[in-house]
Amino acid sequence: MIMTRAEVERAASRIAGHVRRTPVAEAAPGLLLKLESLQHSGSFKVRGAFNRVLAAGTVPEAGVIAASGGNHGVAVAYAARALGVRAEIFVPEVCAPVKVAGLRALGAHVTQTGAIFADAYEASAKRAAETGALEVHAYDQADVVAGQGTLGLELLEQARPLGGLDTVLVAVGGGGLVAGVAAALAGEERGPRVVAVEPERIPTLHEALARGGPVPVEVGGVGADALGATRAGRIAFDTARALGVEVVLVGEEAIVEARRALWRDHRVAAEHAGAAALAALRAGAYVPGPGERVAVVVCGGNTDPSTLA
Repeated sequence: MIMTRAEVERAASRIAGHVRRTPVAEAAPGLLLKLESLQHSGSFKVRGAFNRVLAAGTVPEAGVIAASGGNHGVAVAYAARALGVRAEIFVPEVCAPVKVAGLRALGAHVTQTGAIFADAYEASAKRAAETGALEVHAYDQADVVAGQGTLGLELLEQARPLGGLDTVLVAVGGGGLVAGVAAALAGEERGPRVVAVEPERIPTLHEALARGGPVPVEVGGVGADALGATRAGRIAFDTARALGVEVVLVGEEAIVEARRALWRDHRVAAEHAGAAALAALRAGAYVPGPGERVAVVVCGGNTDPSTLA
């Protein structure tokens, strides 16, 4: 399935009033930071969560259920509480303690199981079949992807008075955000290109595009809790291939250094996944041309502040 701008626009209307219009900061000449780390629940994921639940109409008595590396679960729990429905969240054992604590603070029932996201997802799917709860996938449902894409529409509008955009760098786990943003920008005449940024140790979309479809990859490294999908979503693959999304890879040290730089230079608190897109610029994985205007999506800020320095 290829995501479309029309679906993203419908999602924007649906979730209006439920999500925050996050700020854009000009970090340097020609470089914008889209601070989605300041979104409700601490990441962009709440956009897709609200759209999925609202689009479903009536939610079953069992409520909603999701598997997550952390941020998606927190977003689903936040949306569920806001809409007055029950949330049950499955997370892998590598999930950051700050995210587990956030889930429980939002009133979700939390189960930690398995080493990676795929294990948590298998457990959640089994539980959903037993209870009839509404499944909210982390990245491979049309309503979720369309919701994430609303970030792209918002960024376009915010960038216009700042000189516009040529390129948007987006971190990738399962690919829901990059697919949604690519679809949102594809409707623009001479719209910005979208570059997907992945850790070298979790190259889900890179491998999917190289091999002609989503394939399993090994998961590890500093971004594993938030970018730890074992394969790209089908929607992400189809959309990225159709819209010509470029993929670049970044190393562990580059991600760690970019996260430190966000805090040191801009006082932006980001998790490692949230710094991955900036790492592509700082490490030279993506090199802008002369005069090119680039936006970096800082996609999440659910982190332990004591580790920022």
